[in-house]
Amino acid sequence: MDEMIRPGFSYTSEGKTAPERATPIFWRPTRTSRGKRNHMNSIIELREKRNALWEKTKAFLEEHRDENGMVEASAVEQYDKMTADVKALGDEIKRLEDQMEMDAKLSAATSVPLQNKPGAPKKPVDPIATDEYARAFWDNMRGDTSLEVRNALSVGTDANGGYTVPDEFERKLVEALEENNIFRSLAHVIRTNSGTRTIPVAADNGAASWVEEGNAIGESDMTFSVQTLSAYKLGCMIRVSNELLHDSAFDIAGHIAKRFGIRFGNAEEDAFINGTGVSANPATTPSQPTGILTTMTNPAVTTANATTITFDDVYKLYYALRSPYRKKAVFMCNETVLLQLMLLKDKNDRYLWKPGLDIGKPDTILGHPIHTTTYMPAITGTANTDKNKKVLLFGDFQYYWIADRTNRTLRRLNELYAVTDQVGFIGTQRVDGKLILPEAMQCMKLGGTGT
Repeated sequence: MDEMIRPGFSYTSEGKTAPERATPIFWRPTRTSRGKRNHMNSIIELREKRNALWEKTKAFLEEHRDENGMVEASAVEQYDKMTADVKALGDEIKRLEDQMEMDAKLSAATSVPLQNKPGAPKKPVDPIATDEYARAFWDNMRGDTSLEVRNALSVGTDANGGYTVPDEFERKLVEALEENNIFRSLAHVIRTNSGTRTIPVAADNGAASWVEEGNAIGESDMTFSVQTLSAYKLGCMIRVSNELLHDSAFDIAGHIAKRFGIRFGNAEEDAFINGTGVSANPATTPSQPTGILTTMTNPAVTTANATTITFDDVYKLYYALRSPYRKKAVFMCNETVLLQLMLLKDKNDRYLWKPGLDIGKPDTILGHPIHTTTYMPAITGTANTDKNKKVLLFGDFQYYWIADRTNRTLRRLNELYAVTDQVGFIGTQRVDGKLILPEAMQCMKLGGTGT
């Protein structure tokens, strides 16, 4: 019988095999494809491991209930450790997914094919989008104040004395904001060149009515309300050593973009959730975006206990939101609230919380994604502290609009940190946010007196 031919081997006239040194014809994965495949395999394994641990954790809980249905005191510590392990696995899955996403961005093409036909008119180019402007901008940030540099930057001057950041840096900064701000991935983001943006909102769609033949049809017009998005100033200052600034091998633009992006992203997310809006006393309290919790003045659900959430509380919140908005609705809470939600069961003894098993799929409550942020109020377990906290949101976050004022600015400070041989940088941006349709969001508040 003929021997089976194996890939990677050649055959001599005598029928003996010898290792083939030439490149084999079968596909061999590149380092990038192997890395991506390994990450996917790791994520799948971690998801399976987390799912198995969660099932084991639930079984452990049931095994250690007494005749009254209460968890035995001796088992509480072990159960808390097991739930912490489940959460830790979820965090690791998220880190690997973020790494895969970043690898995909870094592996993307760095250029695009020429598509204009010879002789076709060119589209006008924004002056701050040119390579000349970008080179002059970073030369200036490194301390070059020559006439040639200042002339190149004249198209991007700002009233506050800074320069508009180049387009490429702006894209890096926006990406950093989105990476460090979960709200931007859920909300509706617009860009505006003006200081304010007026948004008409249909408050009443009108109604049709039955009429007899020959009778007049009654008039029913739509009514509108108006929401206005402003442009509130957000600023941040960082310091960079002169050695780092003049190191040509160091990506100073990427370094500054990341540091500003993280700080801006954290401040934005806090404001989008807890922001107080237009200030009554700007001299002491600056104006900022109006947060969702600020808008939710009348929570749909108030719990009977100041430190715990029940299955019925979550169900009431779910059905408090009108069905058209439930289609794309998600939950949002602090991680301390999530740990309580993970323990809730329905009437058939099934857990409400379900771990996401597929790559890129979030964990869910009642079939809807749930996201956590440190800027939602936490449950501390102390009734006097927790009472009246708005701890759980459920709604369509696309009705929260974020308005970015175009053209962020960056200014160099030469003298402030000269004694330590450092240079300061002030970055500014203008942004506003508002829930333009409050009925698209519902909120749960802690009530009662505690245990």
